[in-house]
Amino acid sequence: MTTDITTPAEADAPAGEDVAPAAPAPAERKPRRTRPGVPSLLTRQLRRANQAPATPATPATPATPADSAAPAVPAAPVASVTGPDAVPVPKGAGRAPSAVRKAAGALGRLLRAAALRSAALVALLALWETAPRLGLVDATFLPPVSEVATAWWDLLGNGQLGQHTRASLARSFGGFGIAVVIAVPLGLLIGWYRPVAALLGPLLEVFRNTAALALLPVFVLLLGIGETSKVSIVVYACLWPVLLNTISAVGNADPTLVRLARSMDLSTPRLFQKVILPSSVPAIFTGIRLAGAVSILVLVAAEMIGAKAGLGYLINASQYNFAIPQMYAGIITISAVGVAFNQLLVTIERRLSTWRVPA
Repeated sequence: MTTDITTPAEADAPAGEDVAPAAPAPAERKPRRTRPGVPSLLTRQLRRANQAPATPATPATPATPADSAAPAVPAAPVASVTGPDAVPVPKGAGRAPSAVRKAAGALGRLLRAAALRSAALVALLALWETAPRLGLVDATFLPPVSEVATAWWDLLGNGQLGQHTRASLARSFGGFGIAVVIAVPLGLLIGWYRPVAALLGPLLEVFRNTAALALLPVFVLLLGIGETSKVSIVVYACLWPVLLNTISAVGNADPTLVRLARSMDLSTPRLFQKVILPSSVPAIFTGIRLAGAVSILVLVAAEMIGAKAGLGYLINASQYNFAIPQMYAGIITISAVGVAFNQLLVTIERRLSTWRVPA
């Protein structure tokens, strides 16, 4: 027994006609999985906007000569965004405020350092100005600093201050230069060769303990009251700080570096050039700076005896004539010259000590 199974389409078809089989139902499409790392549609659109910024469509208007001549303004670049809620920010929007803040911070630190360094000097000047005016000291012997500044300006205007300063600087720098030229090579020689140190050691001990001003009458008697005696006393006073510091610098050179240089078969001149001199520069310049201060101090005392020009002569003459503001003006000028000379020597020392690692 057989059973015929017919579809509804076959049942409705007329007899004698072939019926095509029904097409299978289309299969359901599975949702496409997005791979990790593939940018979303919003991100791709934003990237296209960054690469080629679109301009909004505007109704066409007839061009005028002014419009055709005007240059096109480029659109501001937009920073890339990564999220759907991110707002596009023009590139470089936060750089200017940060640069201004950095400049303001550096200026503030500089002003604070300058205020800290000058606070003591400003306090001294304020005390000098107020003490005579309040009657704490006699204004006849210690006038206010404003009167001293007026006297200094008057001396500068009539040319007396410049004349006396040039005379003192010529004597001081001349004696200082001669002392450095003599003391540095002699100190290197004494510090390196022990027989020379043993020969000259007792003589150095005798003269280093004799004050320069104690020998001033001797220099005047032997060399007269002219320029020779004044320059000679400056040379004698400046010789000892430079000489003693140079000897100490050579003696305290690192023995490990010296042995290493000798193991490399360096000659004595090359050893001095590569090892001894670089390691001795700080100590030598310490002596040179001390000698620079001594040169001015001793010169002022020497100019008070038998001189006709110089800052020492100005101070002494102002005291005799009871021109007290002018006397203090000469003293302030000597202090300013000493500070400037010391700063010059510090700058030279830094140039010659660039190899040193900062602490």
